Amino acid sequence: REVISIHIGQAGVQIGNACWELYCLEHGIQPDGQMPSDKSVGGGDDSFTTFFSETGSGRHVPRAVMIDLEPTVI
Repeated sequence: REVISIHIGQAGVQIGNACWELYCLEHGIQPDGQMPSDKSVGGGDDSFTTFFSETGSGRHVPRAVMIDLEPTVI
């Protein structure tokens, strides 16, 4: 199963940012999308794949859409 989150407006984007920071901390994903080699896919708990997609270069990006008319918020 996969989850896509949609965050709309200034409050939605700010709450979304806080949630994604927490998800990264919980799953050991660094801010640049890298995951330490001891926590890679297939090495145990891969529940993070519900929220994150892995790119061809091995980085993990959130499955999220953030929308706001004010560009400084995003």
